Amino acid sequence: MGGRKVTTALKPKLWNRDFVAVCFSSFFLFMTFYILAVTLPVYVTDQLHGSQQQVGLMMTAFIVTTVILRPLTGKWLDERSPKRILLLALILFTVCAAAYMVVHSYSALLLLRLIHGISFGMAATATGAIAVGLIPEQRSGEGVGYFSLFMSLAMVVGPFLGLTIIEHQSHTVLFSVCICLGLLSLISGSFVRIPVKAAKAKTAQSAEAGWKKLIEPKALPISIAACFLSFSYGAITTFLSVYANSIGLGSYSSYFFMVFAAMIVLSRPFTGSWFDRYGPNLLVYPGVLLFTLGMLTLSLAGSPVVFLLSGAVLGLGFGALLPSFQTIAIQASPAHRRGLATGTYFLLFDSGYGIGSYVLGVVAAHSNYHRMYFVAGLVVACSAVLYYGLHHRKQQANKRGAELAA
Repeated sequence: MGGRKVTTALKPKLWNRDFVAVCFSSFFLFMTFYILAVTLPVYVTDQLHGSQQQVGLMMTAFIVTTVILRPLTGKWLDERSPKRILLLALILFTVCAAAYMVVHSYSALLLLRLIHGISFGMAATATGAIAVGLIPEQRSGEGVGYFSLFMSLAMVVGPFLGLTIIEHQSHTVLFSVCICLGLLSLISGSFVRIPVKAAKAKTAQSAEAGWKKLIEPKALPISIAACFLSFSYGAITTFLSVYANSIGLGSYSSYFFMVFAAMIVLSRPFTGSWFDRYGPNLLVYPGVLLFTLGMLTLSLAGSPVVFLLSGAVLGLGFGALLPSFQTIAIQASPAHRRGLATGTYFLLFDSGYGIGSYVLGVVAAHSNYHRMYFVAGLVVACSAVLYYGLHHRKQQANKRGAELAA
């Protein structure tokens, strides 16, 4: 990971039918997730006449079952056929998307969200683990970066499409689009061919007891740092449009996400290759600094220029941090437990996202959104301290030990 470079001529092929298929399967999966994330609160309040508390419970129900299924799916992926698990999850996900058509009460919607969270937790973990397995080891940083790019694009296209539909069309059209996206995710996933691993992949499963059957311990340190990142990231996806309206910039909300995504897209070809050539430290510390500065700038926003500038800075920081943390979690874990490592990473990332959305919402309720984003920036800064204590310092100690042994 040091200063060693991998020449282009020796680079194994990254882009092939299987990697492209799993990337698109993930893209359509997350498109559906983000469309529903921004439109169901409106559906609950306008169509089902629910309260804000019921909106929060509906979103929490989805996150809870997603978080529970993450580690379970990681374990299943390492023990069973990943392709079957992926297809089963995507079939259930698509059936749930269709079920929104026939749900006309809050209690039925709440039950549906619980089941939909199960299917999403399984499918998102499966696509992530399968993608990692298809990426050549020498291009892991670059490959994970491009895979997460598809998720980042879904984060922008999904809300924009969802809000546009409910503004000009009915909820029937909205749910029909979700069904189509679920089918596209299923079709894309069915095209993925997963290489048959060596027989030792399954026999190498260690006889771990207790929680280690569901959690990969070596992925925990970096996943804790990622939890702090997602804690603050939740404030962007959950409260940005409300915050923008409160400062008279509501019409710029969609542009914020476009700028945010554009910076991720523009930086991704560089960040992935830099990770593989020079290691994660070159990306993580600047990434934390940029994300922190972006949050602080957002907390002070009062004009369109400052508002959109904060989106650009946040996009650069997030684009460097998300794939770096995920790649570190994968590389730190044994090859036969990478499914568990993926599940462990997203277990903490999703948990941080859900907790952050709630806690920062309480901060905003007792103060204002300016202070909320300021606090979110301070929390992100803490992830640099955690990264150094949980990963970087250990990396340095291992390097010194290897030098002494030599």
